[in-house]
Amino acid sequence: MSEVDENKLAAMRLEEKASPPGDPGTATTPPTATAEEPEKKLSKNALKKLAKNKGKKKEKPTWGEPKQNNKDKTNSKKASSAISSLPKPEFVNTTPKGNKKDLSSTPMADAYHPAAVEAAWQDWWEASGFYSCDPKEAEGKSPEEKFVMVIPPPNVTGSLHLGHALTAAVEDTLTRWHRMKGHATLYVPGTDHAGIATQSVVEKMIMKESNQTRHDLGREKFIEKVWEWKAEYGNRITTQLRRLGSSVDWSRERFTMDHMCSKAVIEAFNRFHEDGLLYRAERLGNWSCALKSAISDIEVDYIDLDGRTYLEVKTHKGNPNDAKGRYEFGVLTSFAYPVEDSSEQLIVATTRLETMLGDTAVAIHPEDERYKHLHGKFVIHPFNGRRIPIVCDEKLVDMSFGTGAVKITPAHDPNDYECGKRHNLEFITILGPDGSINHNGSQFEGMMRYDARIAVEEALKEKGLYKGKEPNKMRLGLCSRSGDILEPMITPQWYVNCDGMAKRSTDAVRKGELKILPAEHEKTWFQWLDNIRDWCVSRQLWWGHQIPAWFATKKGEEGVLKTDMKNNDRWVVARNEEDAFAKAVNLLGCSKDEIILERDEDVLDTWFSSGLFPFSVMGWPDNTNDFKAFYPTSLLETGLDILFFWVARMVMMGLQLTDTLPFHTVYLHAMVRDKDGRKMSKSLGNVIDPLEVINGCTLETLLAKLDAGNLPAKEIARAKKDQQADFPDGIPECGSDALRFGLLAYTVQGRDVNLDMKRVVGYRMFCNKLWNATRFALHFVSDFQP
Repeated sequence: MSEVDENKLAAMRLEEKASPPGDPGTATTPPTATAEEPEKKLSKNALKKLAKNKGKKKEKPTWGEPKQNNKDKTNSKKASSAISSLPKPEFVNTTPKGNKKDLSSTPMADAYHPAAVEAAWQDWWEASGFYSCDPKEAEGKSPEEKFVMVIPPPNVTGSLHLGHALTAAVEDTLTRWHRMKGHATLYVPGTDHAGIATQSVVEKMIMKESNQTRHDLGREKFIEKVWEWKAEYGNRITTQLRRLGSSVDWSRERFTMDHMCSKAVIEAFNRFHEDGLLYRAERLGNWSCALKSAISDIEVDYIDLDGRTYLEVKTHKGNPNDAKGRYEFGVLTSFAYPVEDSSEQLIVATTRLETMLGDTAVAIHPEDERYKHLHGKFVIHPFNGRRIPIVCDEKLVDMSFGTGAVKITPAHDPNDYECGKRHNLEFITILGPDGSINHNGSQFEGMMRYDARIAVEEALKEKGLYKGKEPNKMRLGLCSRSGDILEPMITPQWYVNCDGMAKRSTDAVRKGELKILPAEHEKTWFQWLDNIRDWCVSRQLWWGHQIPAWFATKKGEEGVLKTDMKNNDRWVVARNEEDAFAKAVNLLGCSKDEIILERDEDVLDTWFSSGLFPFSVMGWPDNTNDFKAFYPTSLLETGLDILFFWVARMVMMGLQLTDTLPFHTVYLHAMVRDKDGRKMSKSLGNVIDPLEVINGCTLETLLAKLDAGNLPAKEIARAKKDQQADFPDGIPECGSDALRFGLLAYTVQGRDVNLDMKRVVGYRMFCNKLWNATRFALHFVSDFQP
């Protein structure tokens, strides 16, 4: 007999020695003093200790087992050690997909093995229709007897991380609770088409496979490639959700580019236009040179520089003057403009020297005695000879700062933009879509913007106009999508006026019609919506909902360009091309045969379709059975980080388009961070896939994943060091129950979760204790059939 068998036998003998439970009808009473044994008198201190329960140490309950002698204890420890050291049986799921798991002929395992326990159930629950809900049944129920929720649609490009796992755990717990209460319950899944991220992934793929750009393929072929990619790789997230045990109704799964959601997007765009909220305008906005697209204000991240700082710029080849190819930021460079017909110079300063190529004025304060003799005069641009007016502007100029003279570049600075409008200045754009200097940049044409910054400085030195530079605190705006340093640029875009919708959204919270939990986040809600700006909804991409607007011209008509804002009235917003032709006939006063329509190539911001999600997934704008039964939904559960991106827009669009709040409660869960409090981010290499926790993962696999990513070598080394310290033996198999239990336990603290994986492993051991307790109890049950 092997040592393992001997230990197992010892454990069984210990169980046999256990005394049977006492008769529940027999009461036991504490011994009392008798005549033969007179009661012993206790001192006051002894009485106090007894009252405080300190006089005698409590005995732990023995669950009916007799006291063990040392030999028995040793045998028990050996038995436990033997059981824990038993090799984990290789589990093979023999249950046909969709069938109920048969446990009647399967002996209960010696220990808890998550894969064996969790297998097959999700497929059977789905096949049995337990997650679906009949709209006819739900329509007749009161709001208190219904629970409807939509999933925050994750990007189709990625895979879920532990932050998503927390979302899924909280939402599924709420859903199952309401389902068990007998409520009409619906939990709708879906994924987001993620315009920028998906286009970027597919562009990299075709470049790697065929050395082609999307422009080489053309728009139609490129879109086909994206759909092919989505069909092949887009199911990773649904696989993860199933493994997490999310009880969503998969029969109602939606994708924000599917037919139902696309129909809602076109309808919403047209209704906004018909209501006078949507318009096309040329104004200063945030431009990402990496994406070659405009982005909205809330997609901007900021970094503060204390002074001279060198940064890497991915869209540039590298600064030859820096060993690491970085570019200089956080300095204030001074240079002089020669005053026309004079030997005098007017000194100005800037943190973005290359923008001087687009200067169209120098502003001074009208009360500044130093420059009163220059009122109405001009300076001469040193590189193109352009006459630049000296203007008086008391709103912009601070006489006490610097020289009291300010260079004005209306096309590339928000403050200068307003100054340019006040003084009717020329707006000269000096950058192309990729951030290179365009034809307005004289001899610097073709250079990338920060290479031009270096070249302009050298050229000013040659002309004797360079006056030096000094460290200067500044704030840089970064694209949250690409990490690129943003440029203020004047481009024609489509905008939605949000003022009225924002007011209705804040009023709903102030009146208690919409609850935000925790309530402390209401302040943030008011602060953002009370100061909202018009939403730029157009993006210069190919993947996404193409804007349903057409530029109308007559055949043979010349000089009518869609890029010229004078022809802005030629844009026709319609639900389809046939509708556009009908509107163009009325606009131009001619027959359809004489009209040429050109559809806008831009697409809509991804958040536009996501903002419609609570009602587009129910079939809106059609009055479907689902829409009547399940809209408005009950609750929106998500993370604080998308309160502006998504939650506010859902509320605004729901109120405007359906005249109803899309949900009555917003619950914002905590952010999941690593154990050191850092945000889980791909750029830090600390993102953990839930499946790595559910299935277990070796350290080698974790490290290989870092090598396969796009992190810089320095960040890879740091991330590897952290992972080797955190998971020296890899991540043990925990299963979805332990992962969900661990994440939910953290939410009790009500603040950001600094996730320590050891705690999740601890809950996996807790599951093992429950397993063993059940296994022990079943020894005393003879008629139980699982």
